[in-house]
Amino acid sequence: MKKIISYGKAMIKEFSNDDVPLLAAAQAYYYILSFVPMIVLIFAILPYLNINPTQAMEVIESVMPSATVAVFEEQIISILTEPNGGLLTVGIIGTIWSASNGMNAFITAQNVAYNVKDNRSFIKKRLLSIGLTFGIIIALLVALVLPVFGDLLITTIGSLVYMTNEVEMMVRVLRWVVSLIIIVTIISALYHFAPNIKLPFKTAIPGAVFATVAWQLTSLGFSYYISNFANYSETYGSLGGVFMLMLWFYLIGIILVVGAELNAILYRKKRIQVHVKNIDKTSIQ
Repeated sequence: MKKIISYGKAMIKEFSNDDVPLLAAAQAYYYILSFVPMIVLIFAILPYLNINPTQAMEVIESVMPSATVAVFEEQIISILTEPNGGLLTVGIIGTIWSASNGMNAFITAQNVAYNVKDNRSFIKKRLLSIGLTFGIIIALLVALVLPVFGDLLITTIGSLVYMTNEVEMMVRVLRWVVSLIIIVTIISALYHFAPNIKLPFKTAIPGAVFATVAWQLTSLGFSYYISNFANYSETYGSLGGVFMLMLWFYLIGIILVVGAELNAILYRKKRIQVHVKNIDKTSIQ
């Protein structure tokens, strides 16, 4: 219990010292700018995978608030049902440039969390941000494709061998578990490579697990809040959906920064423990 209180106090201190809300707002701004080209790219790829638009929309609403998805629903369905090679090319170019700006904001937040300066060259940093961008795209594709293909897998297995209801339920749960594991792994990679400091990969896992779980809970809670308590459409009119998207990105930005702060706190405490042990060994000798 004392450890939990200690970590909680450390988190509150870092949250204030590093101005987490400001870092989250910077990320949200760039995520908004990169959202459209990234969506264009992802959904320009999906038609070639023969994914049902209705299933895709259901999966999207599981990771994003439904009210924000509604803003782009018509365009998403149109892209899903009509493969467009030219759109794919434009999407790749637009995403590489604009989304990498979003990743630059993410990298800055990681460096602030670890209290390190980024002295990497512009080219190296840009290439890193582009690589991290593709990591995010892969995570989103996995989140969309795996659950949808899970139904196809269940149907195929069911046509070959008899499956009890328990086995079918286990397979349905397993596809979501595998999807979450892959997403946690990719977010761990983002936390590992983004800061300008050499870190063991395992040190990035706690923050990635927190970010993944908090992302899901925040999306569900945000959707529930908007559906039952808030009506931004009446206040902001046609801009209501955009406002909700900005707010959602801001919350996700906070989650990502807090995940980084959690990793940094655990990393620093681990280093202190190792340093103390080394001092004790030296004094004994």
